Amino acid sequence: MPIIVPLVAFVTVALDQLTKHLVRSNIALYDSIPDAGFFRLVHTQNTGAAFGIFENATPYLAVFSSIALAVIVWVVVSKRFFFLENTWGSLALGLAAGGTLGNLIDRVYYGFVTDFLKAGPWPAFNIADASMVTGMLLITFLYIRSESTPGGR
Repeated sequence: MPIIVPLVAFVTVALDQLTKHLVRSNIALYDSIPDAGFFRLVHTQNTGAAFGIFENATPYLAVFSSIALAVIVWVVVSKRFFFLENTWGSLALGLAAGGTLGNLIDRVYYGFVTDFLKAGPWPAFNIADASMVTGMLLITFLYIRSESTPGGR
C-alpha cells in the first residue's frame, strides 16, 4: 500500500496539469464550450480559493497549500491515523495530495489557478479541486466509520 499514495497523487497532478494545458491552449479566456447549458467547459482564472473566496490571495494560498502538503506527508509517514491505513485511506490521501499539488503548481507558476469545469450555478473548478473534495470526503467517511465500528477499524 505505500506506493498507492504517491501513485494516485502523480496521476492526479498529471491529469490536472494536462487538462489545464489543453484548456489554456484551445479555449480563449472566458470562452465557453458550448455557449450555454448545464455543463460547460469555461476557461477562467482564479486568484482565490474555492467559490471565489480569498480573491487575490495567491501568495497566502500557496503557503497554505504547502503546509497542507506537509501535513499529508506527515500523516502518511507517521501512520498515526489507523483509519487511513488501508487502500481507501491511501486513495483518499493520494487524491488530496495530488489536488493540492496541482493547484499549488498553478499558483506558483502562473499566479492563478486555471478553472474550466462549469456545472449549473456553481463556480468553475478543475480536476485538482474535484480530487481534493473527493479525497477529503473519503477521509471524513473513513473517520466516521472508524468511530462507529467496535475497535475503531
